Amino acid sequence: MIHTHDIKTEIKEHWEGHILPFWSSLKDRTHGGFYGWVGHDLQVDPLAPKGGIATARQLWSFAAAYRVTGNEVWREHAEHAYRFLVDHVMDMEYGGMYWMVDAKGEPLDTSKHVYTQSFGVYSLSEYYRATGDVSALELAKSLFALIENQGLNTALPAYKEQFDRFWNEQPNEMLSENGVIADYTMNTHIHVLEAYTTLYRVWPDQQVKTALERLLGILYERVYDKDTKFLGVFFNQDWEPIIDLRSFGHDIEASWLIDETLKVLGLEQHPEYSALVTDIAYNISNVAVQADGSLMNEQEGDHVDEKRIWWVQAEAMVGFYNAYQRTGDPLFLERVERLWTYTKKHVVDHRAGGEWYWSVDGNGTPDQNEIAGPWKCPYHNSRFCIELIERMG
Repeated sequence: MIHTHDIKTEIKEHWEGHILPFWSSLKDRTHGGFYGWVGHDLQVDPLAPKGGIATARQLWSFAAAYRVTGNEVWREHAEHAYRFLVDHVMDMEYGGMYWMVDAKGEPLDTSKHVYTQSFGVYSLSEYYRATGDVSALELAKSLFALIENQGLNTALPAYKEQFDRFWNEQPNEMLSENGVIADYTMNTHIHVLEAYTTLYRVWPDQQVKTALERLLGILYERVYDKDTKFLGVFFNQDWEPIIDLRSFGHDIEASWLIDETLKVLGLEQHPEYSALVTDIAYNISNVAVQADGSLMNEQEGDHVDEKRIWWVQAEAMVGFYNAYQRTGDPLFLERVERLWTYTKKHVVDHRAGGEWYWSVDGNGTPDQNEIAGPWKCPYHNSRFCIELIERMG
């Protein structure tokens, strides 16, 4: 018998007692924002660059923490992140958010990526949702307009990827992997969807609704393979897959993010989209879950990457619980319980001053990657905690 109350209690204690204290300890009181790097040895590098994506994710995490707990400490941390984002990461001259600034907040890489802008919309909308600060909402609206005006190929349609500071399109080096350069990515599209969904919660404007409906159509018609039940990952200019790659973590994350969009638009009963949500969850449950309850990373061709990456475990727990709420199938509840047990034992870094490891191998041995960095932020595992706390009632 699985007792969700016990799981919820554990998760809440872990979030407030382990995850949030780690990230709050990285506040840079000299230059603003939060320190950009903590090595595997738990040594902080106060001179490390600070990522635009990381800054937005820190803002989202502390704003959401304040919204859920009402704890004024997290509001102060959110304000601290907000100030750094506005004063240093936003390009007030040409618009948008930089890819990277240095430790003092000076521009280091002025590339503009739609993915980065989407996290600006996401975090600023959440900050407004938590605090009512209208200036944050206005910034979120401006980034939304920027994505729509500069980032949208209306003919296809598709959201473009990478630009220079002046909004000239560039090869998508920032969000391409596995030896390819993609014109369009599933990753950017699901995070624009996520951002616009949160914006629509606080600003239910028709233009945001139209964009969300467009995104749902793109994901269903272009990205989702209705035969295999997987999402494609990297695409060329004609929306054709350019690599045989399956990203198990992105798929299960997309499943519940799409469902959130359906909820805010009142489309929960949409037949094709509803089927997509549950079909993806069943598919990932069937093909990617290991005997120990954990989730593998990805498969390229015949090669399976069995690393258990921190964010993949976090998003899978939300995705499987969402599928349980959708279907009532106890299989998904069991998936969550076993995954949480695995994560507590192997992925959570139990060293004094630790957080979560980047990944562990099949034996549960951690890698040597950073504990905090441009991509390793409090967003995925904080959000997992928040989602399950709120969903488990």
